[in-house]
Amino acid sequence: MADDVVKIDDLLAGLDRTGPVPLYFQVSTAIEQAIRSGEIPAGARLENEIAIGQRAGLSRPTIRRAMEELVDKGLLVRRRGIGTQVVQGQVTRQVELTSLYEDLKSSQHEPSTLVLEHDTRPADPATAEALRVPVGSDIVYLRRQRSTDGVPVAVLTNYLPIEFADITTEQLQVKGLYEIMRARGVTIRVANQKIGARRAHGDEPGLLDIDKGGPVLTMERVAFDASGRAVEFGHHCYRPDMYSFQTTLVAK
Repeated sequence: MADDVVKIDDLLAGLDRTGPVPLYFQVSTAIEQAIRSGEIPAGARLENEIAIGQRAGLSRPTIRRAMEELVDKGLLVRRRGIGTQVVQGQVTRQVELTSLYEDLKSSQHEPSTLVLEHDTRPADPATAEALRVPVGSDIVYLRRQRSTDGVPVAVLTNYLPIEFADITTEQLQVKGLYEIMRARGVTIRVANQKIGARRAHGDEPGLLDIDKGGPVLTMERVAFDASGRAVEFGHHCYRPDMYSFQTTLVAK
């Protein structure tokens, strides 16, 4: 991943300052073409708006609007303490019975996991109903931050039956949950899933490197093994600029 600040003077050298096409649009188009062609690589950081404007002889509002166009298209992201950065490429996830770790791997991304919490606790009523266990019985609680190529993508919260209490934090740091389950002989056959959206709350903005109260995609899932037993209850949130769900619809 590129870490150096990229100067875009050459890209803006040919701007038409007297024609009918707005300057902000010309700037955003030039940067977009450079990103899509690979001239500006994924992970590269751009100069700040003031520096770009001064070097190109353009106003800050013009540069800001050009950058906003590219952020809206998912090509740039503003990260606290880093600045404006070319995104690694949005992860598009087919709505299938797979894990995020597997989806990132299959998309040629490099996933990494930070285990935030890993313990056992009594099942609350909602978790007990999802896992088909008595209220108050012990279950395994997992909370993880998943990143791709060093950029945070999701906060994952999972509840598992107590039989999975021997899964280690070390395993969770280097493997996906479903991969760990399969290695134990668990075959996940079906799941009930709900996709939605809401505002980020609690520590989610910091973990996802997004604005406080910013939007997140959500997914809630209860997964069952081949015998029909519930083996996982999860609710996750995702950065919408880095992640999307894709479905195929068939007419009846």
